Amino acid sequence: MYELVEKKSIGSGVTQYEIRAQRIARSRKCGQFVIVRALEHSERIPLTIADVDIERGTITLIVQAVGKSTLEMTRLEKGQGFADVAGPLGQPSHIEKYGTVVVIGGGLGTAVVYPQAVALRNAGNKIISIIGARTKELLILEELAASVSDRLILTTDDGSAGMKGLVTDALKMLLEEDETNVDAVYCAGPVIMMKHVSEVTKPLNIRTIVSLNPVMVDGTGMCGGCRVTVGGKRKFACVDGPEFDGHEVDFDELMDRLTTYRDHEQKTLKRYKDHECKLRQQ
Repeated sequence: MYELVEKKSIGSGVTQYEIRAQRIARSRKCGQFVIVRALEHSERIPLTIADVDIERGTITLIVQAVGKSTLEMTRLEKGQGFADVAGPLGQPSHIEKYGTVVVIGGGLGTAVVYPQAVALRNAGNKIISIIGARTKELLILEELAASVSDRLILTTDDGSAGMKGLVTDALKMLLEEDETNVDAVYCAGPVIMMKHVSEVTKPLNIRTIVSLNPVMVDGTGMCGGCRVTVGGKRKFACVDGPEFDGHEVDFDELMDRLTTYRDHEQKTLKRYKDHECKLRQQ
């Protein structure tokens, strides 16, 4: 049912998957996600729907192999199928005509802001895209981002591509330009990056939408694994989000909660790699 139609590497450790899921492709809206299991024994992981092809009946997911479950996904080959693809889940992105919108993607966050940029441009906005990564090899979707942007700015920590520095440096540069009037910011990526972006825009009262991707398990709000505090109220990223007002998110609490399972995840990854190594040696 969930056949892997296409699979290709688009960066260092980053793979693009095109999966046949006709119902999801027809009903998905910008900003929504799916929860997938690569194999029957795999854990459930949330992934933003980066794109859809309604005619082909497919959805596109972009994944970086960083843990056991994402490594298991890399083992699947074209023609094989995913055990589960559930969705679309979450609230769609709020899209309106603001004027000039800056969309900021850090690392894999670029796969989240790209469909937002498409929808915002279709709504009549001028789009300025900022894509950042640690190195040139980790930048993704530059050509697609450029195709929907009036201006594209690349940043890398080491200066191997584009502007040397962080996405916040590029954002500050834009905000200091006399001819640039920013009406809204959409961003996705590491939590610390979204926190700093929100801190830059808050004093200027620029509406800032962040896409939160904390730990999700069931995707329906039943488990409580994705609790976040927004505006002093408890929210669940999977059903109330995943997008929220960045000026109201308690990022410090969120970053603390995201470390809860870090040791367990590292131990699970080590066991998986050790098991794979033994299988290759047999």
